[in-house]
Amino acid sequence: EVQLVESGGGLVQAGGSLTLSCTVSGFTFDEYEVGWFVQAPGTERQAVACIRGSDGTTYYHDSVKGRFTISSDNAKSTVYLQMNSLEPEDTAVYYCAAGGVINWWNELDYDFWGRGTQVTVSS
Repeated sequence: EVQLVESGGGLVQAGGSLTLSCTVSGFTFDEYEVGWFVQAPGTERQAVACIRGSDGTTYYHDSVKGRFTISSDNAKSTVYLQMNSLEPEDTAVYYCAAGGVINWWNELDYDFWGRGTQVTVSS
């Protein structure tokens, strides 16, 4: 059974940093892509970053390029999202997801989802 569990969310001041973790089980990294999505109240879920399991290629939404970094530690079965220079607009529930992805930004390409972790950035 594939499972993804997010952790590391919390409250941080604008300009601060936070690192989210997504611990996965039930598959090996080279089988799938793992992405991070955000959903703010009243908005649709949006992809912000993805890492390709087979070769570590990364993808980012323009809004987070230069501020967020996605990485993986295969030995720990964990994908990280390092978030720097956080802005109040980054406040959202952050989800990790996995699947055999064709279009990394498309949530429909992901088969497995975590329950999410709340990130709140105060101004």
